[in-house]
Amino acid sequence: MRLTGKTAIVTGGGSGFGEGIAKTYAREGANVVVNDLNGAAAERVASEIALSGGKAIAVAGDITRSEDWQRLREAALDDFGSVQIVVNNAGTTHRNKPVMEVTEAEFDRVYAVNVKGLYWSVQQFVPYFRSQGGGVFINIASTAGVRPRPGLVWYNGSKGAMIVASKALAVELGPDRIRVNCVNPVMGETALMTEFMGVEDTPENRQRFLSTIPLGRFSTPQDIANACLYLASDEAEFITGTCLEVDGGRCV
Repeated sequence: MRLTGKTAIVTGGGSGFGEGIAKTYAREGANVVVNDLNGAAAERVASEIALSGGKAIAVAGDITRSEDWQRLREAALDDFGSVQIVVNNAGTTHRNKPVMEVTEAEFDRVYAVNVKGLYWSVQQFVPYFRSQGGGVFINIASTAGVRPRPGLVWYNGSKGAMIVASKALAVELGPDRIRVNCVNPVMGETALMTEFMGVEDTPENRQRFLSTIPLGRFSTPQDIANACLYLASDEAEFITGTCLEVDGGRCV
C-alpha cells in the first residue's frame, strides 16, 4: 500500500472529490482526518472508512477560520501522532451568471473558502512540516484557473490564485522539503454541478458542457483521488510546483 504509515488531512472530505480522496488514501494505508463544514457528513465518511478496515477520524470545522485549522491540526496529532499530507480540497463557487450580478457576499465567500482557506492551511502546517523535515500539500484547484468559462469570473480568479500561490509556495518551501502541487479537475458530478452550469441540470444542458471535454465525460471522485494518491506518494518525491489537469483533455 502506497501511503502506509502516513497521516493525511482532507478538507471538504464529507462528499464529492474529498470523500473519494479520503477513502482512496485509507485503502492505501493512510490514517485519514476527514474535515468538513458539515460534521455529520464528515462522521459518515470516517465511519465508512472504519467499517472497511481503515483508520479515520472526523473533525468538523470551517477552513476560513484560523482557530478551526488549529483544532484540526491538534486533533490529527492527538489521534495519529504526526501529519505528512494536507489536501486542501474544500471549495465553493458563486452560481454561473453574468459578472455584474455576483454580489459582494458571494465574492467574499468564494475568496474566503478558495484562497483564505489555503492561507490558513499554510499558516498552521508550514511550521509543523519544517519541524518534521518535510511534508506535502495537495491543492484542489480547477481547470477554471487555466481555461476559464464565462459566467464564473470570480470563481475562475480564485482558482487561478490558488494555482499561482501553489507554484510560489513550491519554490519558497522546496528547501524545507515541503512539496506543493495542484490537481485541476474538470467539472464533476458533485454538489456544485448545478451552480457551475448556472442552469437546470438536464441532459441537454449537460451535453453543452460535455461537448467541451474531448474524452466525453465529467470527472469522477476516483479520477481526482487517483491523481492525489500519486502526488502524495513517495513515487512523486521529486514532483513539486506542478498542476495536474484531470480533465479529459479540456485544457488542451
